[in-house]
Amino acid sequence: MFSKFFSLEKEKQDRIINAAIKEFAGNGYDKASTNEIVKEAGISKGLLFHYFQNKKQLFLFLFDHSIQIISDEFYKKIDLRETDFFARMRQAVMIKMELLTQYPEIFKFVEEAILEDSKEIKADIENKTKQLNASNFGKIYEGIDFTKFRDDIDIQKILKIITWSLEKLSDEELAKAKLVPGHDIDYSSIRQEAEEYFEILTKVFYR
Repeated sequence: MFSKFFSLEKEKQDRIINAAIKEFAGNGYDKASTNEIVKEAGISKGLLFHYFQNKKQLFLFLFDHSIQIISDEFYKKIDLRETDFFARMRQAVMIKMELLTQYPEIFKFVEEAILEDSKEIKADIENKTKQLNASNFGKIYEGIDFTKFRDDIDIQKILKIITWSLEKLSDEELAKAKLVPGHDIDYSSIRQEAEEYFEILTKVFYR
C-alpha cells in the first residue's frame, strides 16, 4: 500500500515520519496540522497526500510503523532462551525501559495514540492494540518452563490472571497519564509496582 513512500530515499522518509510523529504527539489527532507536518518535513502538501491518501491513513501508518520498530528492537534484545516465566517478564520490563530511553518520541506518539479520543481513529487504534496484545503475549510465552507452576491450578487460568493483572496495571497508568498535562507516564513507578506484583504472583502460582 505504501510502496511509493518506501521508494523514497531513507533520509526523506525519516523527515516525513519524524515531522508527523512530532505533530501528532504534540497536538493530538484532531488538532494536528498537515500544514505543519509538510513545513517541518520540507515537502509540499500535494506530495504528502501522494504517499498517504489522507490524514487518517498517515496516522494509522505511523502507529503501525512505530509499533514495528519497538517490536523489532524488543525481540532483538529479549533472551527467549530464558525459560523461567517471571525472569522473562522482568527482562521485558527492563527492555521496555531501555527502549523508552532510545526512542522517546516514538513511545510518546504511541502513548498519545492509545489515549486518543478522536472518533475518526479511536476504534481503529483500539482494534490494533487488542491484536498487538494478543500477538505479543503469545510470543513472549513461547518456550516457558510451565513445570514450575503449581499443578493443582489450570495453567491457562494462571496465565490469564497474570495477563489481566499486567493489563490492568497498564490501564491504570494510562488513565492516570490522561489526567495530567503532557500525559507523562511514570515508567519507574510502573517498574517498581510490576516487581511487587511479580513477587506476589511467584509466591501464589509457583510450586
